[in-house]
Amino acid sequence: MTAPKSVLFVCLGNICRSPTGEGVLQNLVEQRGLEDQIQIDSAGTIGYHEGNPADRRMRNHASQRGYDLLSRSRKITADDLERFDLVIAMDRQNLADIMSIDSSAENVRLLSHFLDDNWPEDVPDPYYGGADGFETVLDMIEAACPAILDRLLGREFESPAETNQ
Repeated sequence: MTAPKSVLFVCLGNICRSPTGEGVLQNLVEQRGLEDQIQIDSAGTIGYHEGNPADRRMRNHASQRGYDLLSRSRKITADDLERFDLVIAMDRQNLADIMSIDSSAENVRLLSHFLDDNWPEDVPDPYYGGADGFETVLDMIEAACPAILDRLLGREFESPAETNQ
């Protein structure tokens, strides 16, 4: 049996966007019966919220769509960049912060890499906004997760943005 593939979702504080990525992809993996093939985690580029659950508002919005966000916040480490097959940054600042840990990491992508050009490049941080921000996060992550799963499973994958050019 081959080792499971692994993915780490990363945002700033690991309380809104990245735990949502973890929860949505975990749900998809469970629906497809792939729990023994895919490992999923999330982290933040800062440790300010370390040990805390996902933001209550994000958990509520996710719950309305059937997702449980059960992870606890933690800060990304250099070891994570070696341990995970794929590291997904929610925005360009997260990407820059991750690359400052190890500029040679080749397994780091923006979430928007898995979306077509109709979506923004960055998943907006909903922390200081209203309900629409949390819904946008869910919309973007739900749209990206099937392509992320295909990538992890080694299926043919081209970035939707690349195929539309």
